[in-house]
Amino acid sequence: MSASQGLAEQAAQAPAEKRKPVKLLIWDLDNTLWDGTILEDGAVRLREGVREILALLDQRGILHSIASKNDHETAMQKLRELGLDEYFLYPQVNWNSKAANVQSIVQSINIGMDAVAFMDDDPFERGEVSHSLPEVLVLDATALAGLAQREEFMPPFITEDSARRRHMYRADIERKKAEDEFVGPQEEFLASLKMRFVISPASEDDLQRAEELTVRTHQLNTTGYTYSYDELNAFRHSPNHLLFIASLEDRFGDYGKIGLALVEKGAQVWTVKLLLMSCRVMSRGVGTIFMNHILMLARDAGARLQAEFRANGKNRMMLVTYKFGGFKEVEKSGDFIIFEHDLQRIQPHPEWVDFVVG
Repeated sequence: MSASQGLAEQAAQAPAEKRKPVKLLIWDLDNTLWDGTILEDGAVRLREGVREILALLDQRGILHSIASKNDHETAMQKLRELGLDEYFLYPQVNWNSKAANVQSIVQSINIGMDAVAFMDDDPFERGEVSHSLPEVLVLDATALAGLAQREEFMPPFITEDSARRRHMYRADIERKKAEDEFVGPQEEFLASLKMRFVISPASEDDLQRAEELTVRTHQLNTTGYTYSYDELNAFRHSPNHLLFIASLEDRFGDYGKIGLALVEKGAQVWTVKLLLMSCRVMSRGVGTIFMNHILMLARDAGARLQAEFRANGKNRMMLVTYKFGGFKEVEKSGDFIIFEHDLQRIQPHPEWVDFVVG
């Protein structure tokens, strides 16, 4: 038995654990996405069911990419001929190791490795990825037939944003390209985006996306609290809470619903229980606008404003956001901090964003 086969069998024999839902499926090409080896005969045929699975998982909000040892232009031309190239984000078609290519894709998309699945027909390649990236769900190409029915590929619900996720990532790629090519101050580039940021009380139609945000967003979540649909709906109706959802669009397209805030209204003190933003928009300055909106509401109500923060190892940027936003630490116990803002110095929102209260 080869070392790679041994690694693959060890991975297969490991105790089964309930995995997080898959957010990204990375495909091999030869004898996985299609039957045959494209550099040998060129007359490869798409495997039965692949087109349907790509479309179905895409509608569920699961992203796709490629890690294949192949000639890049030959493989991509075949995908264009098949009408499938638009499904794949940051495809890595080269002669590098599969593990290195998986890492590159995951870094570009900016998701956790434990939300990734990799499918390949070759036991050597599967073994290498399993050994180097143990958090990745590694699948034999024979798993294709039942893939869409696996629990990991069935999100609890599908939101409007989920179904458009690939298109939003493609818009992000175009934004990044425009930013890299832009010559001038960062503020001028941001102004050129013509952003429109909307903050609204969460409606019933927003609740599935709101729940999804609490579950999916870890890096830019101030407390790491997660709430179910029913809990969020209760907050929405509660006279003692404010539940806001935020969306953003620009000249490249719609980012979707990218922010959520939950405020508990006490008689004298309001408390921000949760503030989160998608990592895709934090550099746009909209986090400051969201926070300032809450500051002004508390000030106008004559209440003090506090905010809870709990470190989770990934959300340091939100800690920095609070501190730069004028919040001061008033209590600390381990990783849990309570901040307070004096509501005297509220920063103006960036001029390059058209801010709307819905």
